[in-house]
Amino acid sequence: MRPQAIEKWHALAEARDASGLADLLADDVVFESPVVHTPQAGKAITTKYLASALVVLNNEHFHYVGEWFGPSSAVLEFQTVVGGIVINGVDIIHWNADNRITRFRVMVRPLKAVNLLHQMMAAQLAAPAG
Repeated sequence: MRPQAIEKWHALAEARDASGLADLLADDVVFESPVVHTPQAGKAITTKYLASALVVLNNEHFHYVGEWFGPSSAVLEFQTVVGGIVINGVDIIHWNADNRITRFRVMVRPLKAVNLLHQMMAAQLAAPAG
């Protein structure tokens, strides 16, 4: 049985709908990107990154292939194809007693996927909201 925070994340990812992030993320959540050196702190910036990732990564090829749970953390292994490149990665997610995500770290391989995602995420993050 999946923890509640992870169930909510899976539902949001499957629906490709970022609107549920407001209720899922803690106010002091920290996002760690595979291409940005410094952690991004706060709900607003984390929402922007995760919403952009739902557009860039979460296409018809995206699926989770494994998951491992600790008492208040999980590692979700995913695979997708973007621009003809097979991308493997993990989401490392921590949550608090209120089942709100407090830390979200993404790690991706191979290097050509990291480079492609860097370009695509930068464009998505720079796009006007709406």
